[in-house]
Amino acid sequence: QQHNKQMSYIADRSKLWDELRAKKAVTIEEKPIKVTLPDGKVLDATAGKDSSLDIAKQISNALAQRVVVAKINGQLWDIPRKLEEDCTIELFGFDSEEGKHVFWHSSAHILGEALEKQYQGNLCVGPPLDNGGFYYDMEMGDRIVSSEDYPEIRKNVNAIIKQKQTFERMELTKEEALQLFEYNRFKKEIITTKVPDGDLITAYRCGDLIDLCRGPHIPHTGRVKAFEVIKNSSAYWMGKAENDSLQRVYGIAFPDKKLLQAWQKEQEEAERRDHRRIAKKQELFFMDALTPGCAFLLPYGTRVYNKLQDFIRAEYRKRGFEEVVSPNIYNVNLWKTSGHYQNYAENMFSFECEGQEFALKPMNCPGHCVMFRHRVRSYRELPLRFADFGVLHRNELSGALTGMTRVRRFQQDDAHIFCTKDQVRDEIMSCIDFMNHVYGVFGFTFSMELSTRPEKFIGEIEVWDAAEKQLEEVLIASGREWKLNPGDGAFYGPKIDIHITDAMKRSHQCATIQLDFNLPERFNLNFVKDDAGGTNERPVMIHRAIYGSLERFMAILIEHTAGEWPFWLNPRQLLVIPISLKCSDYANQVTKELFDAGFHVEVDLSDKQLKKKMMNVRLDGFFNYVLVVGGKEEENHTVNIRTRNNDVLGEMKVEDLITILSNAAKNFIEPTFPEANKA
Repeated sequence: QQHNKQMSYIADRSKLWDELRAKKAVTIEEKPIKVTLPDGKVLDATAGKDSSLDIAKQISNALAQRVVVAKINGQLWDIPRKLEEDCTIELFGFDSEEGKHVFWHSSAHILGEALEKQYQGNLCVGPPLDNGGFYYDMEMGDRIVSSEDYPEIRKNVNAIIKQKQTFERMELTKEEALQLFEYNRFKKEIITTKVPDGDLITAYRCGDLIDLCRGPHIPHTGRVKAFEVIKNSSAYWMGKAENDSLQRVYGIAFPDKKLLQAWQKEQEEAERRDHRRIAKKQELFFMDALTPGCAFLLPYGTRVYNKLQDFIRAEYRKRGFEEVVSPNIYNVNLWKTSGHYQNYAENMFSFECEGQEFALKPMNCPGHCVMFRHRVRSYRELPLRFADFGVLHRNELSGALTGMTRVRRFQQDDAHIFCTKDQVRDEIMSCIDFMNHVYGVFGFTFSMELSTRPEKFIGEIEVWDAAEKQLEEVLIASGREWKLNPGDGAFYGPKIDIHITDAMKRSHQCATIQLDFNLPERFNLNFVKDDAGGTNERPVMIHRAIYGSLERFMAILIEHTAGEWPFWLNPRQLLVIPISLKCSDYANQVTKELFDAGFHVEVDLSDKQLKKKMMNVRLDGFFNYVLVVGGKEEENHTVNIRTRNNDVLGEMKVEDLITILSNAAKNFIEPTFPEANKA
């Protein structure tokens, strides 16, 4: 009976789609148009007849086979969609970010069609993922998806791919969309809450599947040459635990089977580097259901966490930042003044105290504004650079919490710079230099994006234009790779977004540099602009972070290094091993000397053979160096140094070793040993 009901709504949905398509059919007038390529070359085409795919064929058949999506006059379009007027065109293959996003989005629709056929449930949402692949959520009542279902899902997917089903686009009114999806309360909720009255909403049809979707999509399902179901899990509607429980199925797809094979190898390496797995092995942190999204940092993890802060603190001293400590709890009037309460309240942890509403701070900037204005400020104090490692709390959706990459309790290497308009350029340049140094120490490369004035903004256009020009000049002068991201700035000012690349070639956004004209205005911040003391001026505020969240940065770093920490950061730096238990006293003596010198050192006094102990060191990968001691070393007050890979560096006086290691730790670099000491 349930199956018949499902087949009925699919048939009814398709019938209504056909009726709407017939009613909405519009013929585009055929007329000559000019199509301008990115290199400036102009091609002739016919509106209403030619599509982006036809333009690709004019260039080469190989390109037409490879292209996934087009950008027409700056807007992404389905490549079979007919052109309407003179336009600029860009064509994207799977090797582009735009191409991957569209390809995986279309693949999610293929998965959705297969799930709908197999389970007869209510499809919810099925987005592409930033880190690759896609998923689809489905409400299935008491039923669940299991790995035993995967072969049948793949069978359905392969049938859809083989049919080369086309993707058909249609714009609907809100009322038409509600009618089309009247059987699905989840789709109806999206339409009712997300679509303003009078606006149009886009839907796509692919085979038997009809779904709400902005698009665009690939020309047909046959473009998918490799498809794999990865995993499944439970999820909550809209990510909120109080909502319906859903079944989530993840997939990955490619236009070439070789790309799938390469991806599978990358996944194996990613699993080996997973920060949660390494953290468990190295006893760095753990999570507990008693406090979701809040990490318990164990002693070894705390050593890393503190050292990351020490590193930034050392730079603060050199670069003129003053560290401050601000409250964790504020009356919500603070957030109303800043504007966060109106736009961010649902992401804040709030509570009542003595009849008033308070909240845990999710960011430091409003508190720093209070610190700036608590007394009269002079131009002589600027730039004033407040830095704060304060604890922050954000009420992230439980379904989004993942290890230490997405948490509810965290700290940032947060700083806010208050300066004059004339000082902005130098301050931004200093921030980029700061980032360059920090990321260089960790072995990260980074790229930058200049995000400019959005449609909704505050302040004067002239001020925005001047600020954007300054930022552009700084980026050009930096000599680093950067690109323009028009219209994606914050409403309160333009910003520079920074993306670092790790050892797995994955991109992460950690750092940010943002100009803010909003908070100084809202908090009425001023400084006396001259010695006469008669005139006040509004400062510019710069938000700056390099790590971003320390928790997230630590997770990224674990995976970047695969848990093989650089010496200065390692929570377990040195292991002393006596050749025999007869040398235990000397081993303990060396351990104490190194401990007193400030190093994280341990001693292995077990009765295992040296060969076995070294094998364990290689397998565990915990220690940077193993210091082997015996009678000869005791006589000469030396140690025999080996790396974690059992490379023998040779014999060295303990005091000389301490000097070398201390220099490395102090300067946050790897130790350098004299060539003469290497065997």
